[in-house]
This record gives sequence, structure tokens and C-alpha cells, in this order.
Amino acid sequence: MDEQALLGLNPNADADFRQRALAYFEQLKISQDAWQVCAEALAQRIYSDDHIKFFCFQVLEHQIKFKYSELTEVQQQLIRETLITWLQAQMVNPQPEKTFIRNKAAQVFAMLFVTEYLTKWPKFFFDILSVVDLNPRGVDMYLRILMAVDAELVDRDVVHTSEEARRNTLLKDTMREQCIPSLVESWYQILQNYQYTNSELTCQCLEVVGAYVSWIDLNLIANERFINMLLGHMSVEVLREEACDCLFEIVNKGMDPVDKTKLVESLCQVLQSAGLFSIDQEDDVDFLARFSKLVNGMGQALIASWTKLVKSGDMKSAQDTLQAIEAKVALMLQLLIHEDDDISSNIIGFCYDYLHILKQLSALSDQQKTNVEAVMLAVMKKLTYDEEYNFENEGEDEAMFVEYRKQLKLLLDRLAQVSPELLLASVRRVFNTTLQNWQTTRFMEVEVAIRLLYMLAEALPVSHGAHFSGDVTKATALQDMMRTLVTSGVSAYEHTSVTLEFFETVVRYEKFFAVEHQHIPNVLMAFLDHRGLRHTNAKVRSRTAYLFSRFVKSLNKQMNPFIEDVLNRIQDLLELSPPENGYQALLSSDDQLFIYETAGVLIVNSEYSAERKQALMRNLLTPLMEKFKVLLEKLMMAQDEDKQMALADCLNHAVGFASRTSKAFSNKQTVKQCGCSEVYLDCLQTFLPALSCPLQKEVLRSGVRTFLHRMIICLEEEVLPFIPSASEHMLKDCEAKDLQEFIPLINQITAKFKTQVSPFLQQMFMPLLHAIFEVLLRPAEENDQSAALEKQMLRRSYFAFLQTVTGSGMSEVIANQGAENVERILFTIIQGAVEYPDPIAQKTCFIILSKLVELWGGKDGPLGFADFVYKHIVPACFLAPLKQTFDLADAQTVLALSECAVTLKTIHLKRGPECIQYLQQEYLPSLQVAPEIIQEFCQALQQPDAKVFKNYLKVFFQRAKP
Repeated sequence: MDEQALLGLNPNADADFRQRALAYFEQLKISQDAWQVCAEALAQRIYSDDHIKFFCFQVLEHQIKFKYSELTEVQQQLIRETLITWLQAQMVNPQPEKTFIRNKAAQVFAMLFVTEYLTKWPKFFFDILSVVDLNPRGVDMYLRILMAVDAELVDRDVVHTSEEARRNTLLKDTMREQCIPSLVESWYQILQNYQYTNSELTCQCLEVVGAYVSWIDLNLIANERFINMLLGHMSVEVLREEACDCLFEIVNKGMDPVDKTKLVESLCQVLQSAGLFSIDQEDDVDFLARFSKLVNGMGQALIASWTKLVKSGDMKSAQDTLQAIEAKVALMLQLLIHEDDDISSNIIGFCYDYLHILKQLSALSDQQKTNVEAVMLAVMKKLTYDEEYNFENEGEDEAMFVEYRKQLKLLLDRLAQVSPELLLASVRRVFNTTLQNWQTTRFMEVEVAIRLLYMLAEALPVSHGAHFSGDVTKATALQDMMRTLVTSGVSAYEHTSVTLEFFETVVRYEKFFAVEHQHIPNVLMAFLDHRGLRHTNAKVRSRTAYLFSRFVKSLNKQMNPFIEDVLNRIQDLLELSPPENGYQALLSSDDQLFIYETAGVLIVNSEYSAERKQALMRNLLTPLMEKFKVLLEKLMMAQDEDKQMALADCLNHAVGFASRTSKAFSNKQTVKQCGCSEVYLDCLQTFLPALSCPLQKEVLRSGVRTFLHRMIICLEEEVLPFIPSASEHMLKDCEAKDLQEFIPLINQITAKFKTQVSPFLQQMFMPLLHAIFEVLLRPAEENDQSAALEKQMLRRSYFAFLQTVTGSGMSEVIANQGAENVERILFTIIQGAVEYPDPIAQKTCFIILSKLVELWGGKDGPLGFADFVYKHIVPACFLAPLKQTFDLADAQTVLALSECAVTLKTIHLKRGPECIQYLQQEYLPSLQVAPEIIQEFCQALQQPDAKVFKNYLKVFFQRAKP
């Protein structure tokens, strides 16, 4: 072996050595006999360095996985002997191997098992057992090999081909017949031998039992001697977590519902008599989390049995099972209410399914009603934040609590389905009690009280948020609580969680203000002062900006009395923060977008005259335009790159804010009707010069482009005079990304204005195409992935542009570009359909070809086009799907094939019998297609139902491909 290269295997080696080691590994993988050197090194224990041993196993693994069939019988025998020799050495080595080497060795054993068990090595496990016997190091390897075999055969995370899945089924069937009983016996012996002397091996063995139980005969494990031993382990501190998991797997095993109920019940009796149900006596939370998972498994298993029994009509057994379920509810509740969230979280599944049963029963017993109430109280208690929750710097623990809260919310929703009246009454009681004394109550209790009111909105669903009409009891209760919320003064509570919950709830129940609009001014003030948009906490300010915009939109006409006041009060929040002097604005530019949108909505939805609306909109946008001009001049002069970037960002924000105000307009309230066209045209004239700025092009162009997209929608044809010069600037010094983002703008104009923009399109068509071709033909590094991706995306955009032009009835724009250009364009479409393995682009190309054939493919089409159809379009419909890269199992590719079928159908439609004759006599024979298949193909093509031909074409190419 290359000793120098091996030095690079050490993780601390420098980069050159590591590079050399990697290259050496690749070299050994291809080499014919390198694996033998590695096998010898392992068997003879030539190297003591762990990384080299690991490396040798990797080479062997590669040989077994990819090149095993190339080996002779003798060589295969050598690999088996090497592994057994290495295993024997494990018993006598002075030091055990490192864990990572033992795991890798186990994987190699498992790989060999999968390859040889059915043919060459049926005694695989017996040979290993005869070597290891009960030697602790040998047993450790044996158990690791079993786990590796299980991972190969049943690991759900590994995606297997159908061939591998069939092989794995056969392996499991053969193992069940030939060796599983002996393996189970060996596990029993290991457990019995080591349960008191070697907890590590015992836990490993329990893990193996848990893994295998899902696919072997349960009776081998679920019997008296095994279960008694496992129950014994439940009272041994170092074993009980693993024993718990093992019992969980046993309970989880699919089986007959009556048997399952018996199994779970017998387990429960023993666990209960062993004192394991006394949760309050137990302080080991890790064990309790596993135990909770076990109880959850037992509960869900019983519920699954009950469902099956009810379905099959066995009401007697179903009743017995329901009693068994009810008997576990007290334990379930103890675990649900446990202060440790992991323990509580693990039992939620059982709790959720239990409520689902109650929902199906026609009437609830008193005990069941009590249970529902207990679950409700538990959920309310567990929703509460604890003292340790860090609101300023949320980490992993906080994220886990947020996830846990989502689970509790599902329980609350389920409770609402079982007993909406009870839920409403309970929430109302907690809410009123808490809000009466909010000043003296801890923040977490105030937060949860408001949170519960918020959650009722989803738990008690209504259409379109109409919580305050319909069912009188419910509407009154919710209205009372909302009134209390907005009049109690709780919005002044000094904790961010309470503040945020207040605003979230106010917005969630915006329909309340239609019923009691007298409360609107108070809530608006809360949004606008130190409680909301001017809060000391940035997170609160940010969220409030979004919620404020939603609140104002939802109130619509009810905002009329307050419009000018609100606009005055938010004036300072609309200021464009200059990029200099480290000025710290209250809101980020993202938050300001919401404030601008809100201002726009207030103006547009007001009942003012068009003149007044225009004046207010001008007041809103003029400061932005003035700032924009000043900043653009500064940018032109700026030398320092950081300063340039900061200025460009600021300019971009100004454009973005102006853009955002236009979201307020709608079909009913257009820019014209509101008299605001002039203001936005002024904005356009102010922003467009930024396109010719040579600095920070990407940032500036992207902002102005977005603004143009909005203006095309809002100003309609009034925007057209600005488009030619804007396009000219945007096509200068283009990169792939610029073009890719510019094309959708042209597509939008083309699709919207169609023939109105025909002269403009004619004029800019070839300049745009030249810019695209120039970028696509630029040489790039062979392995530059991002450049390749950019080109692929640009190619897609180019074809999308041609699709828009042809699809908008503007094909004459292409036809008028001169014969040479037209030909070049047509060839790029053929190339896109056939050459590039990109099904999205291929689909677009076939759509364009179908359209062109439809427009030009008749008798009066352009000169020479019929020839082009037969020489290039027909062949493309066959050459593309015949390529190896055209994967008929891929959904996007099937869509491309579907468009290919449309193209062929369109050719037949336009050219008639002549097309059939060409396929029958010339083209298909040239592909060596058999005469009867040609006949079949032409018949399918002539079917009136296009779907028949699409289905046929897929089968045709599946047969044609090797």
C-alpha cells in the first residue's frame, strides 16, 4: 500500500495529504486486486492505525457492493475467511476496536450477508455464533451485525429499488424458515447471561429484539420466559429504558385485535403490580419519557383494535377493549399533566385518539365527561410558558416548546369536536378570572388566557370568521370575551408575549369590530403607540406592522373617520432611513413595506373624492421621489463600494415602498378611478433613470423591474411609452440572471397588450435574442454548476418568451425578422426539444412547435415551412423521447411527451394523409421500425381522441427503448 497516501487518512493531516488519500481510495476502488491487499491487512492485523483499518473495510465494502460478481469462487471464499479471521481476532485482542470500526465491520458483514445468504453462505449466522459463543467482545460484534442486517432489510429511511425490495422479502422469508428460532434462542442466552454483569451488551441485545420483533413471529418473543425477563429489566435502572422500548415494539406489532387486547392487558397487569404505574413516585424523567411512549403505544394499540372490532361488528370484544382503554385514562392523564414536556408530549397520540373514540359515541357517561374535562384542564395548564423560557434569545428548548404547543392545539381542536360547549365554558371561566386581575397576575397566565381565546377561533370553526352571528350562546360568549379583552387595559401589560397575543387576537376576531365599532379608536391607539409600532422591543414592532396592515384592511369602510389622523400618526414611520450616520429606525425596511401598504389602503378605500385621494397619495409618494433623486446623485459620486451598496439598497427600498402602495388598488378601485395615475407616472419618470446608472446595476434593475411589473397591472396602456427606453437600458451589459428576470416583464407586456405592442416587439425582438445567445454561448468552466444552472434557467426563459409571443397571436413578429433569423430561431427550438435533457424546456419547445405548425403548417403557410416540418419537427418528436436522458418515469418528462403527442397530432391535422404517407413510407422505415408497428402507430395517430394517442405514444417509446 502507498504508505504516504495512507498518512492523509488521519483527520489532522494537512489538505494535500488528505487529497492524496482520497485519490488513492478512488484508485484502489477501480483496481482489480487492491481489495486483496486490504483483506490481508485486516486478517494479518498489519496496521494498528484506526483510520487505515477503517479505510481497508471501506475498500472491501466497495468490492462487495459493486464488483462482487467479477470475483472467482476462490476470491469470494477469501473475503468470507478474512472477515471470520478478523472476527476471531476480536476475542483475543488486548484492546477492543474503536466503535466506528466495529460499526463499519458490521456493515461489511451485512453487505456480504445480503449478497451470499441465499446462495453461498446459508450458515452465515451459525458460523458467526460458533466463533463468538458467549465471549463479550464477540457478542458485541454479533449484535452489531444483526442491527446492520436489519438496517439493510427493513430500514424505512433507505429507498430500495423494487428488485432490492423483492430480494429483501426473500431474505426475510428464508431467515424465518431457517435461522430465526436459533437467533431468538441466542438472544435469550445473551440476556440471561449478561443482564446483571454487562448492561451495555444487555441493552444492545434488547435493541436487537425490538428491531426484529416487527418482522418475525411474535410468539417467539411474546411468551412467558421472554416477557418475564423483560419485566425484570423494567426494575433495573440501567436496563429499563431499553426494556421499555423493546416492550413498545412488541405492543406495536400488527396482529389480530382480540389477541392484541389480551397481550396489552396481560402486560399492563404485570407492570401495574410491579408498581410502575405510580408515576408520582418516579423522578427519573428519561425513563418516564420512554415509559410514556410505551403507555402511548399500548393505548393506541387498544384503540386500533377497538376500531377494527367495531368495523367487523364484534360488539362484545369491542366493549371489552373499550373498558381496557378507559382503565388506562387515569394513567394517561397523569403523564399528560407531567411537568416535563417530553413525558407529556409522548402521550398526546393516545389522548388524541381517545377523544376521537368519544366523538364517535352517541352519548358520554359521567366518567367520560369527567375525563374530557380533565384533558381540557391539562391542556390549558400545559400551554403555559415556564419561567425559563427565553423570549429575547429563543434557542432549541424554546423551539421544542413551540412545537409541543402545536401538538396541544391539535388536542384542543379535538376537544372542541367532542364537546364545544364544555370547551367554551372552560375557556370563558379561565379568561374572565385572569383578566379581572391581570395587573397582579403572572405574565404566563395572562398570555395563556388570551391565547385560549385566540385558539377558539380555529377550534370552533365558522365560515368567513362569522363568530359573532349564528349560534347565540357562542356568539355572546365570544363577544363578551372580546369586549373584556379590548376594554380591560391588558394591552398595557409589560411583557412581549402578552402584547403580541393581544394584537394577534384582535386581528383574528376582526369581525367583532363590525358589531361593536365603538372600540376601534382604542385598539388603533394601542397599535400606534408604545404598545405596538413604537414598542421598545423590535420583534413586537415588526409583528405589529404586519398585523396593523391586516387590521386596517379588514375594517375597510369602518376606518373612514380615522384616516387622516392615522396617516398623520404614522408619518415618521414612513421615512426612508438614510444609509449614513448609523441612524437606527424604529422599523426595518421590510416592516415599512406593511406601513406603506396600509397607508395606500387607507387612501384608496376612503370615501374621499378622486382629487382628495390624489393629493393624499402625492403627499405619501413625493418624499420618496425627492429622496430618490438625491440618493441617486450621491450614488453616482460615491467611490467606496460599501457606501455604494448602502445607497443602492436605500434606492431599492424607495422603489419597493412606492410599489407596495399600489397593492391597495383593485378591479373596483382602479388607479384611474382614484385619480392617481399622474402620481405613479411621476414615480416612473423618477425611478427609470436608475436603469442607466453604471453602479450596483443588479440591485437597482431588480427594484425598477418589480415596479414596472406593478405599473403594467395598475396603469395599463399609460405605461407603454416608458417600456422601450427601459428595455434598452436593461439589455445593456447583461448577465444570465438579468435576462432571466427581464424576460418575464416582456412576457407580461406581450400577453397583456398583444398587438398593441407589436411594433415595439418587432424592434426589440432580435436585440433581445442576440443578448440571450451571446450569454448562452459564453464559455464556462466544465464543472461550474451555478453557471450551468443559470444557463439552463435562461434557456427556459427564452423558450417561455417564444411561447408567449406565439401564444398571444403575434407569430408575425417572428416571421418579420428575415429568413435567416427565422431559420436560426426555429433551429434553437428544435435543439431545445431534442438536445438538452431539461423536460421543462422540452415541454415548452413542443408547445411552440405545435403552435407554429397550427399557424404556418397549412397549404398557405410560409414558403419552405412544410419542408421544415418533415425534415426537423417530425424527427424531433422521435429523437427527443428516444434519448437515454428522456426518463419516462419522471412526471415532468411525461408532460413533455404529452406535448410531443400534441405536436404530432397537429402536424396530422394540418397536413392530412400526406403526413401519414411520409411516416409510413419514409420516416419510420428509416428508424428500422417493424411494418406492423408502423401500421399500429399510424392508426393511433389517426384516432379522433387525442388521449388515446398520448397513451399509445408512451407505450410506443417504452417498447422502443432498450
